[in-house]
Amino acid sequence: MAAPMRTISVKLTRELDEALTRIARQRKSTRSTLIREAVEVLAINPRRSVTAMVDELGAALDGPTDLSTNEKRLAGYGR
Repeated sequence: MAAPMRTISVKLTRELDEALTRIARQRKSTRSTLIREAVEVLAINPRRSVTAMVDELGAALDGPTDLSTNEKRLAGYGR
């Protein structure tokens, strides 16, 4: 059974309201669902620093952590 929902009131600019409606139509969803998803993302993933995001992306890459360990890349440098 779904959790009981509370009703709130939100004020949006015309542009945001139109964007919300457009996205809801594209996703075949409701405006309320989209707002809940957006709030959930903000609650679960608070803003992180750019450095933290870069670190996270870098960790997902496969390969040497330091290209100076690759002899082919070092060819011709300082030798």
